[in-house]
Amino acid sequence: MSSIVEGKPAPDFTAQDETGKTVKLSDFKGKKNVVLYFYPKDDTPGCTIEACNFRDSWAQYQKADTQVLGVSFDDAKSHQVFKEKFNLPFPLLVDSDMSLAKAYGVKGDKYPNRDTIVIDKSGLVSRIIRDVSPGGHDREILEILAE
Repeated sequence: MSSIVEGKPAPDFTAQDETGKTVKLSDFKGKKNVVLYFYPKDDTPGCTIEACNFRDSWAQYQKADTQVLGVSFDDAKSHQVFKEKFNLPFPLLVDSDMSLAKAYGVKGDKYPNRDTIVIDKSGLVSRIIRDVSPGGHDREILEILAE
């Protein structure tokens, strides 16, 4: 398990989103902040609250030049259904081999812990938040981005 450190470069990654499109962290470097939020399972109560809160704050994330990326161990089909059901405007990344979770020090065997990593435009880890509470987490991240 990797141990990431605030102020140090975020581990680069390449992952597939719910449509099979390749998403790379390096695609955002120099352009956008990235909120990489790990959640246990699509379409479960806490995960739905967290995802819908990010959705409802989407305009503020765009104003803050920030890309939100949800990550769980669910497959692309599950992500697609979840995204469409709740009209989520951001990609959901498939981490079925748990490589992303390992790279970012996110614990969990069957389901990833609810952790969020904020990465600045230069590719540095600006904040690591472990064991997130889903309600109001979107607001917490917006406050961090405003610092």
